[in-house]
Amino acid sequence: MPRPDKRIVPGPDLNAPTTASRANSWTKYGGPETIDGRGAPSQIEVTVDEITVLVSVALGTQDIAACTPGDRDGDQSITVDELLDEEGFDAVFIGTGAGLPYFMNIPGENLNGIYSANEYLTRANLMKAYLFPEADTPVTKGKHVAVVGGGNVAMDAARTARRMGAEKVYVVYRRSKKEMPARIEEIHHAEEEGIEFHLLTNPLRFLGNEEAWVTEAECQRMELGEPDASGRRRPVPVKGSEFRLAVDTVVMSIGNGANPLVPATTPGLDTNKWGNILADQETGKTSKKGVFAGGDIVIGAATVILAMGAGRKAADAIHEYIKTGVW
Repeated sequence: MPRPDKRIVPGPDLNAPTTASRANSWTKYGGPETIDGRGAPSQIEVTVDEITVLVSVALGTQDIAACTPGDRDGDQSITVDELLDEEGFDAVFIGTGAGLPYFMNIPGENLNGIYSANEYLTRANLMKAYLFPEADTPVTKGKHVAVVGGGNVAMDAARTARRMGAEKVYVVYRRSKKEMPARIEEIHHAEEEGIEFHLLTNPLRFLGNEEAWVTEAECQRMELGEPDASGRRRPVPVKGSEFRLAVDTVVMSIGNGANPLVPATTPGLDTNKWGNILADQETGKTSKKGVFAGGDIVIGAATVILAMGAGRKAADAIHEYIKTGVW
């Protein structure tokens, strides 16, 4: 894709290849859609536009050309080395995030009606699955939905399910409310919308019908023991406390890891044992000359604010690198 010709302020030209339909897509599609008319969808759009402008101003150019990686000549992918060696770019910033969902690997987790939070929210918001069949993409409009996890994304998924007409939405979390990683405001909003919390509860397996659709979640009560490596008290199973929840949809929201695609195709790019790219926290410089990285792909799943901060720091470092040629 050609670089922008018209720039408003001095600085390097910028292209932002993305596999999503637009830049900063998760800030728009990751939260609960205002399906029932509550809230103001335009506020999300303003936030996304502001993020785009911040990145543009930091790099000294107004235009961001968003495209699917490898969008030249009909290709479906492009590597970092190809961007540097064949496409003529002086520097590459990797901000691919932590979008690889984790699962519990328990029996029945592959039944129909069980989603990762990423897929569930993307179908509901980006693909407008709640309008199916007017929209092309379906999503299970469950009447009894269990969301496994206690973070902000779990609250988003639970509220989305509620807004799509679920009669009962359960948040199933293995620790107590005090240990939930979600922001207090997010938990409060979920409670306001009638979400039920099954705390100190952990799924053991999922059961389904003859057509392989999930029908029940078998869970076990937990109690808190000594703190683990995270500093939170470790959940310990309570013997004989198993019970079953009737569900027709389950959303797994227990965290995300780094997508291995970019590191695996970029020789010389060092990662840690979790697959996160090793980069300087102040400059975004990686082990590979000309390659910078920031956000969740470096620090793990975190917030948009931290990712924006990393982008601004890297923008300054990229500008300095292109100006001086010093790595």
